[in-house]
Amino acid sequence: MDRREFLNTAMAGAGLALLPGAVLPAATASDAKLHVALIGHGKQGQVLFNAMRNIPGLHFQAVCDIWDYNRKGAAGHVRALQRHLPTSYEDIDELLATEKGLDAAIIATPDFWHAQHTVKCLEAGLHVYCEKVMSNTLEGARTMAQAVEKSGKLCQIGYQRRSNPRYLYTLDQLFNGLRIFGQIVNVRGQWYRSLNSSKEALWNPRVVIKPDILNRYGFKDMRQFMNWRYFRDLSGGLILDLGSHHIDVFNWFLGSTPKSVCAFGSNDYFKEREHFDNLMAVFEYDTPQGTLHACEQVVTASPGTGGYFESFMGTTCTLQMSESPTYTNISPHNYRPTEGPNWDDLLDRGFLKEKDPPPRYNSNGQIIRSHPSQTPPPDLELPGTFNKPPHQPHLENFFAAVRGETTLNCDARCAFASEAPMHSADPSARTRQTITFEKID
Repeated sequence: MDRREFLNTAMAGAGLALLPGAVLPAATASDAKLHVALIGHGKQGQVLFNAMRNIPGLHFQAVCDIWDYNRKGAAGHVRALQRHLPTSYEDIDELLATEKGLDAAIIATPDFWHAQHTVKCLEAGLHVYCEKVMSNTLEGARTMAQAVEKSGKLCQIGYQRRSNPRYLYTLDQLFNGLRIFGQIVNVRGQWYRSLNSSKEALWNPRVVIKPDILNRYGFKDMRQFMNWRYFRDLSGGLILDLGSHHIDVFNWFLGSTPKSVCAFGSNDYFKEREHFDNLMAVFEYDTPQGTLHACEQVVTASPGTGGYFESFMGTTCTLQMSESPTYTNISPHNYRPTEGPNWDDLLDRGFLKEKDPPPRYNSNGQIIRSHPSQTPPPDLELPGTFNKPPHQPHLENFFAAVRGETTLNCDARCAFASEAPMHSADPSARTRQTITFEKID
């Protein structure tokens, strides 16, 4: 595959530059309620709805899902929250043609519908919050970015870590502000999904979708509808499904996008699936300090250990970052270095706090009490707590931008620049070839 053609088509064709952080300001501000349509109310749609429950000033006016079971569930959730029954639709075109006064749409449909649904809503004059990834294809993602430019409307993509206060604090205060990590020499991400979580979803045969409806919306049968992530025509594979969150953080923290990718994948457990169940990709970056490699591994037949996180190894310490505090820590390489951060000073000033070390036991099950000189440097953690659902701050940012109070943290142009190289990870793994990108100024 010609990489020059790839990026020229991807970026220049969309009228975009490969720059992170692009934003589009809202046109107007208002204190009135925002009228919202929920497009897709499966598992992820319910996650987003629960994240919006405590955001004030929202009126859920309409819901849309091709499955009657999901439509009734969405209507019930809205009625329980707002004491009114929203209008329900099977088809998004009917919703957009019928509903008046809508301000925004929340799109949580399968990946292969994201582009079409987003473009329709933008053309109808709605602001859009769309779950990641933008699309299962690069072309679909590009049409979304072009539609944002043409419509003048807002489109936030659901890379929710970009609005997470813990990530923002780490990037602004520790990574770029105090620069406590020194030079970053290696980046790594992993997502170990348990075997039970990766098994095919089942359904109640008494509440199935009629075959003609399934076919109309791109599904062969109920099994494919319930498990669309495992089919190549409907999704982009492990890197786009799970690893994209981590690679977006790589790009965000490094302020850059990769120049090449070399990936390997296989079907180690789920041998009948169209997508790999185990994939590792190495992305190469150019940074002011030189070449840097970032490795992302996604496993879907894990015993349930290992978790999900991004890791930045610096010359003074290593950051392991996750939405889950369990997997988040900062590990100094030398607690009292002659050069670099004064860790005691950072603790005293409240920039970090010491993490309680797990107890160590001897062969008799007794706790080992080491002499201070034998105790390894403590792991550190971020101060404060974060108790909101993970997606809530990103949705709050979206609605605040719709009201004209701020700009988006991850609009479609920003997401497209970050996401475009990810689409080459699976082809690299299947061809066993390194794919190189050219930067477009």
